[in-house]
Amino acid sequence: MALKKFKPVTPGLRQMSVASFEEVTASKPEKSLTSALKRHAGRNNIGRITTRHRGGGSKRMYREIDFSRKEKLNVEGTVKAIEYDPNRTAYIMLVYYKDGAKRYHLAPAEMKIGEKIITSEKAKVKIGNRMMIKNIPVGYSIYEVELYKGQGGQMARSAGSSLKLVSLEGKHAQIQLPSGETRLVGKRCYATIGIVSNIEHSNISLGKAGRTRHMGIRPTVRGKAMNPVDHPHGGGEGNTSIGLKYPKTPWGMPALGFKKKLKD
Repeated sequence: MALKKFKPVTPGLRQMSVASFEEVTASKPEKSLTSALKRHAGRNNIGRITTRHRGGGSKRMYREIDFSRKEKLNVEGTVKAIEYDPNRTAYIMLVYYKDGAKRYHLAPAEMKIGEKIITSEKAKVKIGNRMMIKNIPVGYSIYEVELYKGQGGQMARSAGSSLKLVSLEGKHAQIQLPSGETRLVGKRCYATIGIVSNIEHSNISLGKAGRTRHMGIRPTVRGKAMNPVDHPHGGGEGNTSIGLKYPKTPWGMPALGFKKKLKD
């Protein structure tokens, strides 16, 4: 995958880059696997903002992703399309199974149309196949890793992410995270071989504020630029200091170096 850049004919295009979508093969999603997605703009059930800086954004349909594949155990499937999903950073793949079912799964990097994939307790070690961790050779890159058997993949699901299987000694498997931290996971949990697609996603430059608005992200401003009702730093005439001994969070807790006391 590569990034596409533009001639800087406007200030917004000067730093902008977008994905080339070379891997994507379908422009419309599978209708039977989509559903309406209601936006809540960071509000709770009584309309109060519980998560700031959210709202607006382009309308989306939700693609129903099968993260566990437990219903398709030992059933071979064929990859029919690689698609873009606006709800996540990774690409997804449409798989047709031999029993007639269709499913969306997270697409690994270098996945091709027509490839055969399978989910089994022990399967051939190749990109896209899903199996128990105890049957995966040490040193392989894995993604969509379960924390509890049957719960579905929860770790390494974003674009370009993967975990490394370090050891299978003892009761648990040792898995290395991108940060270098090592975690213990049950050997009977399932994981998928490969690296999540859309590896260049982290290098994309949005270029202008409008693209973040299309993503449903509203602007973030300084506390001292607000009114007193909105932030402890707010208020005053013109560009004044915050007027406090120490800075505070929007909810009144001390910021910058403050440590909470732990209760006994």
